[in-house]
Amino acid sequence: MSKKVLIKELAYVRSGDKGDISNVGIMAFNKQNYEIIKKQVTPQKVKDHYKELVKGEVKVYEMPNIDALQVVMYRALGGGATSTLRFDETGKAMCLGMLFMPVEVPDGFKPAKPPM
Repeated sequence: MSKKVLIKELAYVRSGDKGDISNVGIMAFNKQNYEIIKKQVTPQKVKDHYKELVKGEVKVYEMPNIDALQVVMYRALGGGATSTLRFDETGKAMCLGMLFMPVEVPDGFKPAKPPM
């Protein structure tokens, strides 16, 4: 049996935007965490996690050389900074949402502390 932890226990995140597209970079604390994240951060799971905030396609790009993923969410900012009525019009809080996405880890998994 496995248990669930939040991505914040496995990685750093950073978000950005361009128009109505939001992107979130997920940078794992180590290779083991990257292997867990890359198997579970799928386009469908991201859409399910963000619910009605992401109305378009989601693409997930692997960057194994730096143990990171780039998650790109289309139609995710209510039209973009100049036309949205959302509080966070540029998507800076999208990374905060990603930190709270649950993922399964193997039994006995001990989260590594983030490198300083």
